[in-house]
Amino acid sequence: MSREADEVWRSRVRGSLLGGAIGDALGAPVEFESGRKILKKHPQLLRTFVSGGSGWPPGTVTDDTQMTLFTIEGLIRASVRNHRGLGLTLSPVHHAYDRWLDTQQRSAPSGERDGWLQGEQWLYARRAPGNTCLGALRGARHGGPRITQYGVQAVNSSKGCGGVMRVAPFGLMPDSFGTDWVFDSATTAAGFTHGHPSGKLASGALAAIIHRICGGETLDAALDTAAELLSRHEGHEETSAALAGARELAALPPAQRPASVEQLGGGWVAEEALAIAVYVSLAYPAPEQVLDALALSVTHSGDSDSTGAICGNILGALHGEAALPAELASTVEGRAVILQLADDFVEEFSRTEPHPGFAKRYPSS
Repeated sequence: MSREADEVWRSRVRGSLLGGAIGDALGAPVEFESGRKILKKHPQLLRTFVSGGSGWPPGTVTDDTQMTLFTIEGLIRASVRNHRGLGLTLSPVHHAYDRWLDTQQRSAPSGERDGWLQGEQWLYARRAPGNTCLGALRGARHGGPRITQYGVQAVNSSKGCGGVMRVAPFGLMPDSFGTDWVFDSATTAAGFTHGHPSGKLASGALAAIIHRICGGETLDAALDTAAELLSRHEGHEETSAALAGARELAALPPAQRPASVEQLGGGWVAEEALAIAVYVSLAYPAPEQVLDALALSVTHSGDSDSTGAICGNILGALHGEAALPAELASTVEGRAVILQLADDFVEEFSRTEPHPGFAKRYPSS
C-alpha cells in the first residue's frame, strides 16, 4: 500500500470509529422519545449534543460505542496472535466482548484487568446495555468466572440491533482481506450474542458495505455487493427487503424525510437499524452533509443511538475523518481512546512482522 493510500485508509478508519461515536452520543438522549416529540423540541433536527439526564452529560456514548471499541481491540489482538503463528481466528473478538461484560458488571477496573482498554475508567458506565448481549455473554461463561471456550455461537432467536451496531471494524480491514471474509466474519461475531439470521446477516451486510466503501466504491455499488452476498445465505429475506426499501425511499423527493425514516421501522431490530442508517446515508451523500445525515438518523421513534452510530460508521468510512462535524468530533466522549485504537489498528494491519510493543499492549487471547 502506498503512503497516500495508507493515509486515506487511516482517515476512513478514524472517521468510521469517530463518526459512529458521534452518532451514538447524538441519538442516545432521545432514544426513547417519539419522532414527533424530537421534532417539536428540535425543529431543525437534533444537531448538537444534549444531556441524557443526571450523570449523562452531552456527548456521552453508550454500549454501542463501547462494544465497537472492544471489537476493534479484539481484531488487533487477533492479528498479534496471528503474528505469533497461532492463526487468525475470531475467538479474540469474543474474548474482547467478555472483557466488555466486565465493564458492565464492575464499577472500576480490577487488578486482574486484561489489556489497556479494560483499564479505561470511562468505559465502566452502564448506558442501557442490551439485555441480549449481557445475557448471551453471561451464559457463555457457563456459570464460571471466565469463559472457558471462545468462538461459540449464541443459541437464541434474537435479531436485536446489538450485533450490527458493533461490527463496523470488520469493514475497516485492509483490502488483503476479501469482502466475503469480512461479511462472514462480522456475521459470526454478531452470532456470539444474537442467534436470529437477520441479527447476524444485517451485521455481515454492514461490514461488507463499509469494506467496499473503504476500497473506493460508491455507496450504491457497495450496497449492490452486500445485496449479492446476502442472497447467498439462508434467511436473508428480511435484511434484503429492508435494504431494498431503504434504497427505494432514498430515491423519492426529500420533503418527507423524517416521515420516511419512520416507514423503515424503529431500528430496534438489526435489519431496521441498518436500513435507517443506509437510507439517511443515501439521502445526504455529500461530505458537507454529514451533520444533516446524522441529525436525521436519530430523529425517529426508535433506537436513535444505534441508528446514529451505524450512520456515522458508514459516512465516516465514506468521507473520512475530516468530513465529521468538528465541534462534535472534538467533544465526544472517549475521543482520544477511539483515535488511539484506530491508529493502532492501521499500524498493526499494515505490518507483516510482529511488533514487540503491541504484544504487550494487546496480549494474544
